[in-house]
This record gives sequence, C-alpha cells and structure tokens, in this order.
Amino acid sequence: MKKAAKAGRSTQAAKPADSGKTTKPSEPEKVDAYMAKLKHPRADVVAALRKIILSIDKEIGEEIKWNAPTFFYAGAMEPSDPKEYRRYIVIFNLFQKDCIRLVFWKGAKVEDTTGFLEGDYADGRRLAMFHDLKEVKAKQKVLEGVIKKWLTLRDK
Repeated sequence: MKKAAKAGRSTQAAKPADSGKTTKPSEPEKVDAYMAKLKHPRADVVAALRKIILSIDKEIGEEIKWNAPTFFYAGAMEPSDPKEYRRYIVIFNLFQKDCIRLVFWKGAKVEDTTGFLEGDYADGRRLAMFHDLKEVKAKQKVLEGVIKKWLTLRDK
C-alpha cells in the first residue's frame, strides 16, 4: 500500500456519484506481495514492465489474476458481464522461462502495424515478447503507444 501512495495512486477507484457507471479497485499491495515472492529468471523484466505500464495512465489498476500481474482500466465504465473482461488491458504470462509474454486481451482492436503485437487469435488476443531489460527499453515507446491507444478505444 505504501508504494501505491508514493506513486500517487489510490488503491481503491472511486465510484462516480449517480452516474450508473462502475469502477474497479486496484490492488497494488497484492501485486507487491506477489512480486516479492516471484522466483522467475526474468523477474527484473516483470518489474520493469510493471513500472512502465502503471506510469502510462493514472486509471490503470493492477491485481493478481490468472496467477500473474494483470492490468485493467480502473475508471468509470458502463456495467457489463464480468466474463466479458472488458476492463482488461494486459496480462503477464510467466510460463516461459526465457521470456515474458504480455497478453493483450483485446489487442486486435489496436491494429498495431509495428509488428510489436504478435499472433492472430480469433478472440482478439495479441502477444508481445520481452527477453531482457535491453528489449524492454527498446520496445518501451511502442508498448506505451499500444496501451494509450487501447485506452482510447476501450468500451466505456
């Protein structure tokens, strides 16, 4: 919780007054605890990517979902079926030991032309791969651009 406060982030998104829209609370303290116990050869890459993703927009929240750090839009949205996962931006996939995969749940919406997002999954998922900190630095601007574009395209 201290890290969230230091970063100027609230751990609970406020519910807009009488708007009929919903928000979702961020859980940085749970992600901090997860990161403290993470025994992955690329844990440094995970930490660097987390920092970048959270710095993109103040309405990006985080939690542990699907046994990995997961990032979502924490701001006001129209109510929807939670199984549609409309809030989710990117999920870490830590199953490979030689790289970190970022799964962009609705990445096809971004229409990335740089080659950063890989795959052509029918459900709209796209992947981005990071093997080391050098690659994180090299791809940082395009990562930020993809997430910023997703935020403008999200279903509100």
